[in-house]
Amino acid sequence: MSPPTLVHAAADGYTLLLAMSAHATNASLYDTPNFNVMRDIAPVAGIVREPFVMLVNPSFPAKTIPDFIAYAKTNAGKVNMASAGNGTASHVSGELFKMMAGVDLLHVPYRGGAPALTDLIGGQVHVTFLPTTGTIEYIRSGTLRALAVTTATRSPTLPDTPTVGEFLPGYESSAWFGVGAPRNTPTDLVDKLNKEINAGLADPGIKARLANFGGAVLALSPGEFGKLIAEETEKWAKVVKFAGMKPS
Repeated sequence: MSPPTLVHAAADGYTLLLAMSAHATNASLYDTPNFNVMRDIAPVAGIVREPFVMLVNPSFPAKTIPDFIAYAKTNAGKVNMASAGNGTASHVSGELFKMMAGVDLLHVPYRGGAPALTDLIGGQVHVTFLPTTGTIEYIRSGTLRALAVTTATRSPTLPDTPTVGEFLPGYESSAWFGVGAPRNTPTDLVDKLNKEINAGLADPGIKARLANFGGAVLALSPGEFGKLIAEETEKWAKVVKFAGMKPS
């Protein structure tokens, strides 16, 4: 269900929202959003967290994060950073990197991750931040070089690839998904839904399916999921302000 529709739906436990990291970013990206994830939903449960990967073409003269930062500072404004579009998770991941590393990268927004990926492979752009889904095989084949993953811990899918945070302490960016309900949904219904969702996430088959594309189960209580949403909303508001970001 779309967020605006959820706001006016019956709080009966049957109408749910697929809540995602984009909702936390959009809270500050849009001047007059028609939906606010903090105000309008009751957090129910997390589902999955997926890392992004900081990718460069193998011809790019940097093989590590320190190498990349040094090169970017020497060539300020000359390194192109592709993204899946203005305000996307791909974009804010890169802007957070710029903010924390103190580098000047030229943002090149695309209409989706696929064309950004195509131009990175072709060497038209220098770096991008994209999910492991859709990029993992290019990394494994050597078509692209993974400098780092963006989650706080290393990805089991790319165990030899460091995290950005190993070089920029505190850096973390990921795509996360969870379940939300209308804000006035009774606590007992929220707790029941949370219990059933977390039971499903504990299934080894589901864990394996999520891990296959680089995702990790995000089993949280309603309170923990609400805390995640609040922290993410605050974090990305700072990045949006830093970058002067506007929606396309």
